[in-house]
Amino acid sequence: MNSVRYRFYTPGLNPRRTKLEVPGWAGQREPRRDGSREHAWHCLPFSESARYGIELFYPYENEVRVRMVDGKPAFEGDFGPAPDSDVQWPPFRDFGGIYYTYQVLLDLKVEPGYAFRTEPHPRFYTDPTDTTPIAVPALIRNWWPMMFFMVFKSPPEGREHVFRPDEPFAQILVLPEEADFDLEPMSEEEAAERELQSRRIHASRATLSADTQWTSATNIVFDGTYRHILGAASERARKK
Repeated sequence: MNSVRYRFYTPGLNPRRTKLEVPGWAGQREPRRDGSREHAWHCLPFSESARYGIELFYPYENEVRVRMVDGKPAFEGDFGPAPDSDVQWPPFRDFGGIYYTYQVLLDLKVEPGYAFRTEPHPRFYTDPTDTTPIAVPALIRNWWPMMFFMVFKSPPEGREHVFRPDEPFAQILVLPEEADFDLEPMSEEEAAERELQSRRIHASRATLSADTQWTSATNIVFDGTYRHILGAASERARKK
């Protein structure tokens, strides 16, 4: 899978590979050292996951707030005049109360054997205000030529979701269109091998984490063991 080609109708949607915004939704630029507050970007598995997809930006000039009113989502904002096109206006619709839709009009062409899946933008997991829109996962096959709309989960009563200009509102992952695998327990030999690997990492942690251990402002101990092993694994893969 080397390329994903796209087309869209709304200027400003700006699909791009997801970037870790620091400072921004992924936290502040605090070093990994004693007394620093922990941030999402300090966690390498989260950082790699966050950068794995394609992010979409809200393309309109005014923010929209989604609230629940009498069991239905209500959309508050200055939408302005309808664009000179065939797009639905406003682009939001109630979808059974518990959900609402946003007309995105995005075409992503992935290679045969692949599909793409919508999901919440990673800033959903770091947002202390709980106002980030919650995109509902959906798998779109490569033969479907246009994603007309995305579905979002409505906020609970008393809360709101906010779509702001030039702010990412969803992420898209590209993955095999079929989950073609079986789930089965490890054999005794495999389990023993994995256990040995685990014990070796544990026994070597002091060496692997040398000069990288730090304690956060909330007294959580971090170290660079995972980062060191990932670096070594990546270097081996490059040399093959």
